[in-house]
Amino acid sequence: MPYSLRLIEDTLAPGARCKPALASAACVLYLAAGDLRIEGGAASGPLEPGRAYLATKTGAAVAGASGARVLRFELVRQPPPPAGGRVLLEHPMALDPRASWLLRCDRVDFDRGGIALPHRHRGGGIRCLLNGRLDVTVGQGTVRAMRPCDAWFESGKEPVLAVSAKDEETSFIRISVLPAEIRGKSSMVYVDPGDAARSKPRTYTVYVDEPIAL
Repeated sequence: MPYSLRLIEDTLAPGARCKPALASAACVLYLAAGDLRIEGGAASGPLEPGRAYLATKTGAAVAGASGARVLRFELVRQPPPPAGGRVLLEHPMALDPRASWLLRCDRVDFDRGGIALPHRHRGGGIRCLLNGRLDVTVGQGTVRAMRPCDAWFESGKEPVLAVSAKDEETSFIRISVLPAEIRGKSSMVYVDPGDAARSKPRTYTVYVDEPIAL
Protein backbone atom coordinates (compact mmCIF):
# COMPACT_ATOMS: atom_id res chain seq x y z
CA MET A 1 0.00 0.00 0.00
CA PRO A 2 1.40 3.45 -0.87
CA TYR A 3 2.26 5.75 1.99
CA SER A 4 4.06 9.05 2.30
CA LEU A 5 6.52 10.03 4.99
CA ARG A 6 6.64 13.77 5.45
CA LEU A 7 8.27 16.42 7.60
CA ILE A 8 6.24 19.54 8.39
CA GLU A 9 7.39 22.63 10.24
CA ASP A 10 4.69 24.13 12.49
CA THR A 11 5.19 27.64 13.85
CA LEU A 12 2.62 27.96 16.63
CA ALA A 13 1.38 31.13 18.27
CA PRO A 14 0.74 31.04 22.03
CA GLY A 15 -2.23 28.79 22.74
CA ALA A 16 -2.27 27.26 19.24
CA ARG A 17 -2.83 23.51 18.99
CA CYS A 18 -0.89 20.93 16.99
CA LYS A 19 -2.48 17.57 16.18
CA PRO A 20 -1.55 14.75 13.79
CA ALA A 21 -3.63 14.44 10.64
CA LEU A 22 -6.60 12.15 11.18
CA ALA A 23 -5.44 10.06 8.21
CA SER A 24 -1.95 9.58 9.62
CA ALA A 25 -0.73 6.09 10.49
CA ALA A 26 1.82 7.56 12.92
CA CYS A 27 3.07 10.98 13.97
CA VAL A 28 6.02 12.24 16.02
CA LEU A 29 6.38 15.81 17.29
CA TYR A 30 9.84 17.26 17.99
CA LEU A 31 10.01 20.56 19.86
CA ALA A 32 12.72 22.60 18.16
CA ALA A 33 12.12 25.78 20.19
CA GLY A 34 9.60 27.40 22.52
CA ASP A 35 7.04 25.95 24.93
CA LEU A 36 4.74 23.02 24.27
CA ARG A 37 2.40 21.10 26.53
CA ILE A 38 1.03 17.65 25.73
CA GLU A 39 -2.64 17.13 26.56
CA GLY A 40 -4.19 13.66 26.74
CA GLY A 41 -2.56 10.26 27.10
CA ALA A 42 0.28 8.95 29.23
CA ALA A 43 2.68 11.66 27.99
CA SER A 44 0.60 14.57 29.33
CA GLY A 45 2.71 17.45 30.58
CA PRO A 46 5.32 19.88 29.25
CA LEU A 47 7.63 18.77 26.45
CA GLU A 48 11.16 20.07 26.80
CA PRO A 49 12.89 21.70 23.80
CA GLY A 50 15.02 19.15 22.00
CA ARG A 51 12.67 16.28 22.90
CA ALA A 52 10.10 14.31 20.90
CA TYR A 53 7.08 12.15 21.55
CA LEU A 54 4.77 9.81 19.64
CA ALA A 55 1.53 11.73 19.16
CA THR A 56 -1.91 10.16 19.46
CA LYS A 57 -5.04 11.04 17.54
CA THR A 58 -6.93 11.67 20.77
CA GLY A 59 -4.31 13.98 22.25
CA ALA A 60 -3.00 17.40 21.27
CA ALA A 61 0.00 19.64 21.82
CA VAL A 62 -0.62 23.25 22.88
CA ALA A 63 1.94 26.04 22.53
CA GLY A 64 2.84 27.97 25.67
CA ALA A 65 3.28 31.69 26.28
CA SER A 66 6.31 32.01 24.01
CA GLY A 67 4.83 29.96 21.15
CA ALA A 68 6.57 26.95 19.65
CA ARG A 69 8.43 25.72 16.61
CA VAL A 70 7.64 22.06 16.03
CA LEU A 71 8.99 19.55 13.55
CA ARG A 72 6.11 17.18 12.80
CA PHE A 73 6.95 13.83 11.20
CA GLU A 74 3.94 12.01 9.75
CA LEU A 75 3.43 8.69 8.02
CA VAL A 76 0.23 9.09 5.98
CA ARG A 77 -1.66 7.08 3.42
CA GLN A 78 -1.68 8.39 -0.14
CA PRO A 79 -3.09 10.67 -1.30
CA PRO A 80 -1.82 12.65 1.69
CA PRO A 81 -4.21 14.96 3.54
CA PRO A 82 -3.51 18.72 3.81
CA ALA A 83 -0.33 19.30 5.80
CA GLY A 84 -1.47 22.35 7.76
CA GLY A 85 2.09 23.68 7.98
CA ARG A 86 5.24 24.20 5.91
CA VAL A 87 6.24 20.94 4.26
CA LEU A 88 10.02 20.58 4.39
CA LEU A 89 10.06 17.18 2.68
CA GLU A 90 7.65 14.48 1.58
CA HIS A 91 8.62 11.11 0.12
CA PRO A 92 6.58 8.04 -0.90
CA MET A 93 7.13 4.74 0.87
CA ALA A 94 5.93 1.28 -0.19
CA LEU A 95 5.06 -0.58 3.00
CA ASP A 96 3.39 -3.97 3.31
CA PRO A 97 0.55 -3.55 5.85
CA ARG A 98 0.79 -7.28 6.64
CA ALA A 99 4.34 -6.86 7.92
CA SER A 100 5.28 -5.65 11.41
CA TRP A 101 6.80 -2.16 11.55
CA LEU A 102 8.10 0.26 14.13
CA LEU A 103 8.61 4.01 14.06
CA ARG A 104 11.92 5.28 15.41
CA CYS A 105 12.80 8.90 16.10
CA ASP A 106 16.31 9.65 17.24
CA ARG A 107 18.94 12.36 17.23
CA VAL A 108 22.48 11.85 15.93
CA ASP A 109 25.31 14.05 17.24
CA PHE A 110 28.65 14.07 15.41
CA ASP A 111 32.01 14.93 16.87
CA ARG A 112 33.72 17.76 14.99
CA GLY A 113 34.99 16.31 11.74
CA GLY A 114 33.04 13.12 12.33
CA ILE A 115 32.50 10.73 9.44
CA ALA A 116 29.85 8.07 8.90
CA LEU A 117 31.53 5.83 6.33
CA PRO A 118 29.38 4.24 3.57
CA HIS A 119 26.44 2.48 5.17
CA ARG A 120 22.83 1.47 4.69
CA HIS A 121 19.86 1.12 7.02
CA ARG A 122 17.19 -1.55 7.53
CA GLY A 123 14.49 0.89 6.45
CA GLY A 124 13.80 4.31 4.99
CA GLY A 125 13.39 7.67 6.67
CA ILE A 126 13.74 11.44 6.71
CA ARG A 127 16.59 13.36 8.32
CA CYS A 128 16.66 17.07 9.19
CA LEU A 129 19.80 18.95 10.18
CA LEU A 130 19.45 20.74 13.51
CA ASN A 131 22.82 22.50 13.69
CA GLY A 132 26.26 22.54 12.13
CA ARG A 133 27.06 21.41 8.59
CA LEU A 134 26.93 17.97 7.02
CA ASP A 135 28.05 16.83 3.56
CA VAL A 136 25.81 13.92 2.53
CA THR A 137 26.24 11.61 -0.46
CA VAL A 138 23.39 9.17 -1.15
CA GLY A 139 24.15 6.38 -3.61
CA GLN A 140 25.77 7.66 -6.80
CA GLY A 141 24.39 11.16 -6.30
CA THR A 142 26.38 14.34 -5.86
CA VAL A 143 27.49 15.65 -2.48
CA ARG A 144 24.78 17.72 -0.81
CA ALA A 145 25.92 20.39 1.65
CA MET A 146 23.27 20.32 4.38
CA ARG A 147 22.60 23.34 6.56
CA PRO A 148 20.21 23.73 9.53
CA CYS A 149 16.60 22.94 8.58
CA ASP A 150 17.67 21.13 5.38
CA ALA A 151 15.97 17.74 5.08
CA TRP A 152 16.76 14.63 3.04
CA PHE A 153 15.42 11.11 2.54
CA GLU A 154 17.35 7.86 2.78
CA SER A 155 15.66 4.72 1.44
CA GLY A 156 18.02 2.42 3.34
CA LYS A 157 18.96 0.70 0.08
CA GLU A 158 21.59 3.10 -1.28
CA PRO A 159 24.89 3.54 0.56
CA VAL A 160 25.27 6.86 2.37
CA LEU A 161 28.42 8.79 3.28
CA ALA A 162 28.15 11.67 5.77
CA VAL A 163 30.96 14.06 6.76
CA SER A 164 30.44 16.68 9.47
CA ALA A 165 32.02 20.11 9.85
CA LYS A 166 35.44 20.31 11.48
CA ASP A 167 34.85 23.67 13.17
CA GLU A 168 31.43 23.22 14.81
CA GLU A 169 29.24 20.53 16.32
CA THR A 170 26.72 18.90 14.01
CA SER A 171 23.50 17.04 14.73
CA PHE A 172 20.35 15.91 12.97
CA ILE A 173 16.97 14.50 13.90
CA ARG A 174 15.50 11.59 11.96
CA ILE A 175 12.42 9.43 11.66
CA SER A 176 12.64 5.90 10.29
CA VAL A 177 10.17 3.14 9.46
CA LEU A 178 11.91 -0.12 10.37
CA PRO A 179 11.14 -3.82 10.75
CA ALA A 180 9.64 -4.40 14.19
CA GLU A 181 12.17 -7.13 15.02
CA ILE A 182 15.01 -4.61 15.35
CA ARG A 183 13.33 -2.66 18.13
CA GLY A 184 16.07 -1.52 20.49
CA LYS A 185 18.78 -2.46 17.98
CA SER A 186 20.81 -0.45 15.49
CA SER A 187 19.44 -0.25 11.95
CA MET A 188 22.86 0.58 10.48
CA VAL A 189 24.73 -1.81 8.17
CA TYR A 190 28.19 -0.79 6.90
CA VAL A 191 29.02 -1.51 3.27
CA ASP A 192 32.44 -2.65 4.52
CA PRO A 193 31.90 -4.30 7.94
CA GLY A 194 35.39 -3.20 8.97
CA ASP A 195 34.28 0.44 8.78
CA ALA A 196 32.31 0.00 12.00
CA ALA A 197 35.60 0.32 13.88
CA ARG A 198 37.03 3.01 11.60
CA SER A 199 34.13 5.50 11.66
CA LYS A 200 34.48 8.36 14.12
CA PRO A 201 32.02 7.96 17.00
CA ARG A 202 28.58 9.52 17.12
CA THR A 203 26.11 9.91 19.96
CA TYR A 204 22.55 8.62 19.55
CA THR A 205 19.54 9.78 21.56
CA VAL A 206 16.42 7.68 20.97
CA TYR A 207 13.10 9.43 21.64
CA VAL A 208 10.62 7.00 20.07
CA ASP A 209 11.04 3.32 19.19
CA GLU A 210 7.53 1.94 19.06
CA PRO A 211 5.53 -0.56 16.96
CA ILE A 212 2.91 0.97 14.66
CA ALA A 213 -0.18 -0.44 12.97
CA LEU A 214 -0.70 0.40 9.31
